[in-house]
Amino acid sequence: MAKATTTADLTITPRDLRFGRGMRRTRWWMNDDPVATAFYNALSITFPKGEGFFVDSVRAFRDGTPPRLAAEINAFIKQEVMHTREHVAFNRHVTDQGYDVSLLDIHVDEALALTDGKPVIARLAATMALEHFTAILAHALLADPRHLDGAEPQAAAMWRWHAAEEIEHKGVAYDTWLHATRDWSRTRRWLFKSLVMLTTARKFFVGRYLGIIELLRQDGITGPRAHLGTLSYALVRPGMVRKIFGAWASYFLPGFHPWNSDDRALIARAESDYAAAVLPRAALAA
Repeated sequence: MAKATTTADLTITPRDLRFGRGMRRTRWWMNDDPVATAFYNALSITFPKGEGFFVDSVRAFRDGTPPRLAAEINAFIKQEVMHTREHVAFNRHVTDQGYDVSLLDIHVDEALALTDGKPVIARLAATMALEHFTAILAHALLADPRHLDGAEPQAAAMWRWHAAEEIEHKGVAYDTWLHATRDWSRTRRWLFKSLVMLTTARKFFVGRYLGIIELLRQDGITGPRAHLGTLSYALVRPGMVRKIFGAWASYFLPGFHPWNSDDRALIARAESDYAAAVLPRAALAA
C-alpha cells in the first residue's frame, strides 16, 4: 500500500465567509484592467461546476478510507461547497456587468465531459490533477501580494480566502487516489495519473485562454491586442502561469506528493482575518 505523506499535524478548517453581498462591483474590478479582470473572471466561471465535480469524485471513494482521511474528505467537501457558493455570487457580478458567459460554460462542460463513460477512478484522477492546478495557482497568488494589487477589496478578500483553503486541502484528492489505487503498481499509477494530467492540462489552459479572449471581445478588445495582452499578463507581468510551471511539472516526479512543499505559512498570513468564521469542530464531523 502506498503511504500518503500529508503532514501529520495538518488541520483542514472550513471558514464560512461571504463576500460582496449587496454591492455592485465595477466592470473592471481588477485595477481597472480589462485583461487582469478577464483573467480572474474566466477562472471563476469554471469553479461552480468544477468544484461540484471535485466533490462528487472524492466522495465516491470516501467509504472504507482510514478515519483521518475520511474526516479530511468531509472537511474538503465543506470547503468546496462554500467556494461554490461564493463563486456563484461572484459570477453573478460578472453577468451583472453585461458579460455573456455561455461560451465559457460550454468550455467547462466539454472539459468535464472527458470522463463521461470512463471508470470512476478516472474522475478522481482528473480531480487530483485539477486540484494540483488550484493549489499551485493559490500558492502563487498568496506568495506575491502584487497579483491582487488594485483589486476591489471584497473581490481580493474572496480570492485570498479561496486560495488559503485550496492550499490547506491540496492533499485530499491525492491521498484519496493513493488509497483507491493501493493495489496498483507504482508504474501503473504513475502512467495513469500522468496521462490524465497531460489531457487535463491541455483542456485547462486552452479553455481558460479562450475564455479570457471571449470576455475581452465583449469589451471591444480583439485581435493582437487581446492575444498579446493575455499572454503578457499570464507569462510576463505578473506572470502567474510562468511562475507555476515548475510546480506543475513536479507532478510527474517519482515520489511526488502535494505536501512535499509545505506552504502553510501562506495560510497563516491571512488566518486572523478568518478566525470568526471558522466552523465549530462539531460541524466538521457531521
